[in-house]
Order: sequence, then structure tokens, then C-alpha cells
Amino acid sequence: MTGDMVRPSAVRRRRPALPGVRLALGLALLYLSLVVLVPLAALAVNASSMTWTRFLEAATSPRALASYRLTLGAAALAASINAAFGLVVAWVLVRYRFPGRRLADGLVDLPFAMPTAVAGIALTTVYAPTGWVGRWLEPLGVQVAFAPLGVIVALTFIGLPFVVRTVQPVLLDLDPEVEEAAASLGANRWETFRRVTFPSLVPALVTGFALAFARALGEYGSVIFISGNLPLRTEVTSLVIMTRLEEFDYAGATAIALVMLVGSFLLLLAINGLQAWTRRRHEQLA
Repeated sequence: MTGDMVRPSAVRRRRPALPGVRLALGLALLYLSLVVLVPLAALAVNASSMTWTRFLEAATSPRALASYRLTLGAAALAASINAAFGLVVAWVLVRYRFPGRRLADGLVDLPFAMPTAVAGIALTTVYAPTGWVGRWLEPLGVQVAFAPLGVIVALTFIGLPFVVRTVQPVLLDLDPEVEEAAASLGANRWETFRRVTFPSLVPALVTGFALAFARALGEYGSVIFISGNLPLRTEVTSLVIMTRLEEFDYAGATAIALVMLVGSFLLLLAINGLQAWTRRRHEQLA
């Protein structure tokens, strides 16, 4: 009886598992402030020195608006493609054994290690009208390089690892006996995947989509080579910002950057909310 009464107080007096938690927390917050918050705050302060008319003029110019549409649309489409095919790639790498599997698994991380400029040159070489693939697409009226489609291809290339590496651990942790139980109850392969496997993968897929989308929004190196950088047609927002800086239009670059920052934050906030909702729903169904 006495031992049972002592346990709650002992639990309350238990020290954290890691020593120096307050110090570690302070260092973590300081690091995040210096690396993330201070630069973003400087951007906002710099933009506040502009008049509202000048800010709107720079942020809503036809060139800037065209870059917003291309960047957001291409990033969302590329992330969606990666969410679909990244699931297939992760599934094959986890569930099947075949010659060259380790090599294929290593190739997934290649966009991480490859400099973005090298990726852009490689993609342009392949998809240019005289390239290995482009020469076959050109007679069909499909232009990849120096077109908006090239931007989507480049963003898909650099975003694939985010989805695959997010989904892979979840697939590895799934218990095959659950799928076997569903099959023993009469469910076919499609029903087992749709009702048993896929709901467990949805939170990881949403996370992978968000990471690929966020990565694509700020991509620069691989895009500028394959897009051709045609004003009002194939210019991404990061290129427009760099162009403004090269023209010493720091106010215009700041305005466009702030618009992208706010838009990206709101979109990622919505995606994170969707991710939290899917996780809660999955836990409720489970």
C-alpha cells in the first residue's frame, strides 16, 4: 500500500532522461532563430521600408504573376506525380527482391547528391530537340526543353527522393500478417491494398508530397537550364528574384520574395493541417 502511494510522487520527481534539457532547448531555439527567423524577419523589415504602391507594383507585375503561376502549378503537379510514382518505387524496393535492387535503391538518392546545375544540364541534354529523348518527341509535337513541361520534369526529378524515403520506412513497418488476414477473409489484392495498406501510407504520402512541393518551390539550378528562361512563359519565381537582384532592384526582389514566402507558408500550413487530419482519422479507424 505504501509502495503504491509512493510511486506517483516518484514519477513526478523523475528527472528528464537527457541531462541539460533546458540548455539544449535554448541552444535549439537560438540556432533556429539565427538560421531561420532572423533572415525572414530581415526580409519582412526590408519590405516594410517600401511604400504600399511600390510593393504592389513590384509584386504584381505581369512577369512576377506569370512566374507565380508557373512555379506553384509546376511544383504542385511535380509533387503529385512524385506522390503517385514514388509510392510505386518504394513499394517495389521494399516488397520485391530482384537483381540490381541495391543499385536502384541507391539511384533514388542521386538527386540529393547531384548538384542542381549538373541535373539541369543532364536533363537539357536528354530532352532538348536534338537530345536522346527529345529527338523522338519533337516530331510528335511534344516540346520538353525550353517549355513549361521542362520545368515540371526538372521539379519531378529533384523531388522523387523525398516521397520514396518518406514512404519506405512505413512500408517496412507494416505487418504482412495484416494483409494475409485480409486475404484469408476473402479480400482480393486491390481490396487489401485499398482498405488495409493504403490508409496506413496516407500520412507518409502527404508528408512526402509536402517535402517535394516545398523543395520544388525554391528550385533554381536545374530549372534555369531546361526552361530556357523565357519571360512570361518559362521563368520561375526564383529566377525572377535573381534577375531583379542583378538589376540592383533590391526592393522589387524583396517584394517578390516576400509574396512567395507568405504563399509558401500558407500552402505548407494547409498541407500540414491535412496531414494531421489524415493521421487522426487513421488512428480513429484503427
